[in-house]
Amino acid sequence: MPDMMLLLQMLVMLLVIGGFAGVLAGLLGVGGGIVLVPAFFYAFQTLGYGGEQLMQMCLATSLATIIVTSVRSVLSHNKKGAVDWEILRSWGPGIAVGAVVGVLAAASLRSSTLQGLFGVLALVIGFYLGFGKSEWRLGEVMPKGLRRAIVSPLVGFLSVLMGIGGGSFGVPLMSLHNVPIHRAVATAAGFGVIIAVPSVIGFFFVPIDPAVRPPLTIGAVNLVAFGVIVSMTLITAPWGVKLAHAMDPKPLKRIFAVFLVLVAVNMLRKAKGF
Repeated sequence: MPDMMLLLQMLVMLLVIGGFAGVLAGLLGVGGGIVLVPAFFYAFQTLGYGGEQLMQMCLATSLATIIVTSVRSVLSHNKKGAVDWEILRSWGPGIAVGAVVGVLAAASLRSSTLQGLFGVLALVIGFYLGFGKSEWRLGEVMPKGLRRAIVSPLVGFLSVLMGIGGGSFGVPLMSLHNVPIHRAVATAAGFGVIIAVPSVIGFFFVPIDPAVRPPLTIGAVNLVAFGVIVSMTLITAPWGVKLAHAMDPKPLKRIFAVFLVLVAVNMLRKAKGF
């Protein structure tokens, strides 16, 4: 039987994390995974859970929450006709394959290695959020043929290694290929579903030592964190949307970029054992 005091401490920490992630997602359009993974890492570690598979639990639990939030987002955007289903149909198979390969890779890597990968990729995303320009272009249409066959699995693979959905890589990718930003955000939510569903199924079968995992964990997915985060993000994300319409989000996005870079640097520090 899990220690009730430990469960209560974990519950309070997760309520705060979920509330913050929801507001941030609604305010800046940044997927919750980029916040949830480091937050889970510090929460689980603070509560005394660690070991070489800590990051696997953080990635898996983050991706589990993304299934719910991405489905809700896709349905909402689809009512407004914003989802580009042709991009989803053509990019989906490659993204799904990359996600499955990502689970296999994550299951075999040490937690410190995954921390390092998260730190490097979060730095890239942070710098793009801070310095990226809406007029930047790599092409006038989304890649096809061989380029799509290479890039689509890479999107799924890197997203799983970071425990994130489609927004952090999908939105810049589509924006850089002339997809309007609202359509890119809506379609990237579909990327999130395609990434999260097969990867979470895979993570259910990743064995975690019972001595180092939080209570109520199946495979690498912690059900307590999943339930609390989903309930909180569904409540607080609309608050973030209201704030976004009440103020200019651009300065806030730059502030978040600085925050993300600091989180990434700290992850890299911990990966090196400092």
